[in-house]
Amino acid sequence: MSAPTSEAQAHRSWRQIPRRKSRQIKVGNVLVGGDAPISVQSMTNTLTSDAQATLAQIRGMEEAGADLIRVSCPDEDSTSALKEIVRGAKVPIIADIHFHYKRGIEAAQAGAACLRINPGNIGSNDRVREVVQAAKDHGCAMRIGVNAGSLESELLEKYGEPCPEAMVESAMRHAKILEDHDFTNFKISVKASDVFLAVASYKALAAACDYPLHIGITEAGGLRAGTVKSSIGLGMLLSEGIGDTMRVSLSAEPAEEVRVGFDILKTLGLRSRGVTIISCPTCARQNYDVIKTVEALEKRLAHITTPMTLSVIGCVVNGPGEAMMTDIGFTGGGKGTHQVYLDGQAAHRLHSEDIVEHLAGLVEKKVAKIIEEKDKTENAAE
Repeated sequence: MSAPTSEAQAHRSWRQIPRRKSRQIKVGNVLVGGDAPISVQSMTNTLTSDAQATLAQIRGMEEAGADLIRVSCPDEDSTSALKEIVRGAKVPIIADIHFHYKRGIEAAQAGAACLRINPGNIGSNDRVREVVQAAKDHGCAMRIGVNAGSLESELLEKYGEPCPEAMVESAMRHAKILEDHDFTNFKISVKASDVFLAVASYKALAAACDYPLHIGITEAGGLRAGTVKSSIGLGMLLSEGIGDTMRVSLSAEPAEEVRVGFDILKTLGLRSRGVTIISCPTCARQNYDVIKTVEALEKRLAHITTPMTLSVIGCVVNGPGEAMMTDIGFTGGGKGTHQVYLDGQAAHRLHSEDIVEHLAGLVEKKVAKIIEEKDKTENAAE
């Protein structure tokens, strides 16, 4: 496949999403904001006090690609277990703190990379100062997390209901508290389960400050409905360059949140991870069972993290054209004999009974070559 011309590249500028300019903070070893990649996070639902169960769930999220993982710390047993969890995790751990300032201090001391905490909800100025000092002492970031379902009563009385103005006012109140304590290593979220409220709130907040924003549609629902709802809301924000970290909140296994998050970012060209399968919805023209083939390939290739595109098309109407734009292509042909494409060029024929393992083998071979060439380049640079 020939390289695209400079004119073709120029025409593709409409694909590029200009990111909102935000200041950059550090959450453990993950940069957030600025020109850093948009990070994907999820949250455990095990009892944090059960360190082994929590770590087992964290492993699944890490394998799915999570950049950051949050755990709830409602009691002292949870923060006591946090040290073991932080030590056993491969990614930075965020401690979710509500109301009790001592849990925030304990979490920072246990090695949490970030505290999800609203400083206005933890008591007196002295208590806020203690939490901020613990965060400073232990290199801990913070996230101010405003939620439409738990807005301050005085804001609800002022505005009559959760609205973008109330959400932003709440966020900026909490931000000022931290700023008054000379602490700016924080990000902000203004989540709502209503897509329009969440989007409008984030847009207003993005215009009001330059802090990095953690975006999400909270309590979005189950796997299917929640994925649709989150994709619409997050897609609206990301397409306008808003968002530095994100979570897809689903009533499902946490690792699914991570997978959906990466799929959203991949669709918008904002992150690349693993194999992107381009497949047709099928019709009477299909020359093999496309749906079952794609399902099997998704499972078979779930371990691949290197970005790659694979087209799996049922017939020759769109198959050759899609194959020209993907790393590996597969097009259904008559009499159970199909066409395989490599780098946009017709390579060889394949019979129906060999499809999944043959294509998976081609992907793995290409990934191994990419990794080998990358290692050679890095070794030469050293």
